[in-house]
Amino acid sequence: MMILTLVGLPLVLMLAGFPIYLILLAAAAATMALTMQVPLMALHQYLFSSINAYALLALPFFIFAGEIMDRGGVAGRLVGLMRASMGRVPGKVPLTAIGAGAVFGAITGVGAASVATISKVMLPAMRDEGYADRYSGGLMVSVGAVGVILPPSIPMIVYAAAADESIPRLYAAGIVPGLLIVGLMALHALWVGRGNRGSEADRFTLRGFGTALRRGIWAAGVPVLILGGIYGGVFSPTEAAAVACLYAFVVSWAVMREMTLRDLMAAAASTVSFTAQILVVMACAGVFSWLITVNQVSVQLVALIEAMALPGWLLLLAINLLLLLVGCLIDPLSAILLLTPLLVPLAGAIGVDPVHFGIIVTVNLAIGLFTPPFGINLFVMQTMSGIPLKQIYRGIVPFLAIYLIALLLITYIPAISLSGVRLLIGP
Repeated sequence: MMILTLVGLPLVLMLAGFPIYLILLAAAAATMALTMQVPLMALHQYLFSSINAYALLALPFFIFAGEIMDRGGVAGRLVGLMRASMGRVPGKVPLTAIGAGAVFGAITGVGAASVATISKVMLPAMRDEGYADRYSGGLMVSVGAVGVILPPSIPMIVYAAAADESIPRLYAAGIVPGLLIVGLMALHALWVGRGNRGSEADRFTLRGFGTALRRGIWAAGVPVLILGGIYGGVFSPTEAAAVACLYAFVVSWAVMREMTLRDLMAAAASTVSFTAQILVVMACAGVFSWLITVNQVSVQLVALIEAMALPGWLLLLAINLLLLLVGCLIDPLSAILLLTPLLVPLAGAIGVDPVHFGIIVTVNLAIGLFTPPFGINLFVMQTMSGIPLKQIYRGIVPFLAIYLIALLLITYIPAISLSGVRLLIGP
């Protein structure tokens, strides 16, 4: 009966097209009612306790900061500053898109927000330089996924809560892997743009850079404030998120004068809606994860794996394949909450550091953000640009290869992740 309620019922509801939070809630309620001697009042208690965590306060704050920066002109000025800082570089415009997408995605921690914002600014510029929509769409949906790997990352906050890990350590671990992916994408942009001799090859001028710097200096202060404050010990990640909101509003409203109070209210409304969508899934997934734990599913899986005597590298490969498959079907936050209680004990059984494993999980699910059939970045890009999904699908192929290469390196070379922890946090 428990197999039917925990496995069969969710599969049936998923195939029927039910939302993920209803699937998890129905499976949990059916399991408690039919297979356990637990009063249903416990369901309400665990729903609340799943989201009653101080660290989760960072979620709405970072989302709100991203909404303010999107509506307040911060993203556009960051793009202008990056473009002015490069001279006669092949692929200047796609390089600018990569840099701006990574920075803005890291600021907000939401890949879809980065895609929506950067595509507004960069897609017309890439079209003017003669880049095909297929390449432009593939570039922007894939660079948006870097934002959930570089700190501050919302999926890392959720993983930290689910695995009882340190958010600053996870943030530090995400820096080098994120920069590795950005570097590989930049090399690809240089290769693609080597034959482009359009206006993007204009030389660097101090005057142009000075103008862009004067316009964008306040916008560039956002990542410095957030990361510097966290790793400098000035404030916690949650406090950093609140400070980012205040800073973004003051800069957008008082300094840049590109935001009105109406824009602020619209940003707040959007934040409330998106936060509610995340938290309702987290609450239901928390109950589901509790049921998996108390019924010793994780213990049994670990015992099964140990009995199979799989070598560690093969187990990691199987976990990667599972995460890639799941990432293509459901959103990263749901996947983290659903799979973390199952996979962390498996990884721990073969000696994988839980912080390193958190980066492996995050990179896998970041790939799912731009992988068919349900990659949210794909649909955001198609909505914002009007580029047919078929063209975007073709455009993501080289970037998917880049991410998979980086994933293999990150999985089997733990130092790529843990070097940032040792440097910024300590052993």
